[in-house]
Amino acid sequence: MSLRPPSLGASAAEAAFDALGHEILAEKAAALGRAGQRVEETVAKLRQNNGDEEQRPRLLKEAAAAVHAYFIQRELCGLRRHESAIREYDIPRAVLVRLGAS
Repeated sequence: MSLRPPSLGASAAEAAFDALGHEILAEKAAALGRAGQRVEETVAKLRQNNGDEEQRPRLLKEAAAAVHAYFIQRELCGLRRHESAIREYDIPRAVLVRLGAS
């Protein structure tokens, strides 16, 4: 009588894939949270700029880069429409114009 090792059926493979899928989704969500936090920080710095015209272009550029990265991360998570995020983070029009939005 011969012994055979237990076979890894489709259920074990599916379970391994599911675990990996959950880890990927968790990392996407964490990255989206970090990107959103960066948007909050850069937009707050831009708003706190008290008329310093020398700093404004740099702050606008930083905020636009953060918003652009956030929008890309949202799209990677399957969120294609950004209107609610624009309202939620109260992203200034000057930042959106830099991204090509009007």
